[in-house]
Amino acid sequence: MRARIARYRRADPSDRSDFEIGCRVLTQPFFFDESDWIPVPASWAPNIVSFKTYNTGDADGLALWDVVNERLKRPSLPGTVEAQARFGEPQLIRPRLGQGAFRVLVTDIYNRRCAITHERTLPALEAAHIRPYGDGGEHEARNGLLLRRDIHSLFDAGYVTVTPELRFEVSRRIKEEFDTGRHYYELHGKPISTPADVLRRPDPEALRWHNEHPYRG
Repeated sequence: MRARIARYRRADPSDRSDFEIGCRVLTQPFFFDESDWIPVPASWAPNIVSFKTYNTGDADGLALWDVVNERLKRPSLPGTVEAQARFGEPQLIRPRLGQGAFRVLVTDIYNRRCAITHERTLPALEAAHIRPYGDGGEHEARNGLLLRRDIHSLFDAGYVTVTPELRFEVSRRIKEEFDTGRHYYELHGKPISTPADVLRRPDPEALRWHNEHPYRG
C-alpha cells in the first residue's frame, strides 16, 4: 500500500513516513436516468486520483453547469400516464446543508460511543446538535454530541442536558411528568466522554445556551 501511495504522490518508494490520506463525503447527491447521462469531458482522464475539480470559470466547468441545469429543467415526457399516486403531494422543504457530513464527523470523533452511556451499537446512536441548526447552531464538532437515541430525544426536548463543566444532568420533570426515569437519574452528575482532540470538545457557550433555554431544570 505504501508503495502504491508513493507512486501516486511521486515520492521516494523507500519513504517510510506516514502519508496523509483525505476523503470526501457527498451530502446531497442526485442522479439522472441513464438516458440523461452526460458525456465525460475531454479534460477528464481515467488516471486522475486527486484534486481534479470543475468550476464555471473554465469552459468545461461552465459547459457541465449548463448541461446539468438543462437536465434539471426538463419537463416530464408528454403522453405518459402516471400510475395512481401512493404518496401525498410533494412539498418544498429547506434542506439541512451538511447534515450528513456532521453525522459522520461526530460519530468519528466520539469513537462510535455514546458520550453518556458509552453505548456502541451504531444504529442506536445519533449525532445531536447542542444548539439546533434551525436556531443558529452550526454543523461543527464543537456543536455536536454523540448520544444514544433515547437520550438524544430527551436532550432535544430539554429533559436532560450537559453542563459547561461537561457533566450530565437530568431534569426533575421526568419524575414529575412520567413517574419514571430511574435509569437516567443514575447517570445524573457523571462526567461525559469527550473527543481526545481538545479543539473538538463541546463548546461551553453552546452548552450554556442549552442549559438556559431548552433544559427544563
